[in-house]
Amino acid sequence: MIRKDDRTPDQKQSHYWLIVGTDKCLSGWGDATGGNSVAAWACKPVHRHAVREWVEARSDMRRVRETASGLAGRQYSPKNCAHLHIYFVGDDHPALDSLRRTGQL
Repeated sequence: MIRKDDRTPDQKQSHYWLIVGTDKCLSGWGDATGGNSVAAWACKPVHRHAVREWVEARSDMRRVRETASGLAGRQYSPKNCAHLHIYFVGDDHPALDSLRRTGQL
């Protein structure tokens, strides 16, 4: 499996909650030949609901789920995954726009 994690070691401690989706467009070809292409957005646990809503609204994501990864060296490894990319959700990420609009961020 190809694994790309955009988080720094410190971010793996603070942004360990993953909102995960299987990419229905990229699965089965290219870097994901023979398996699924999985994308995960690493966020602070307090932001998980906003990030999940944002991921669920994406038309390219199916089977959206949540898990933790990065604490104490624990790595998320989805089954039948050929390519996994973990994106970092910082305070300026579009997934948190709703929190910024309501003054919660």
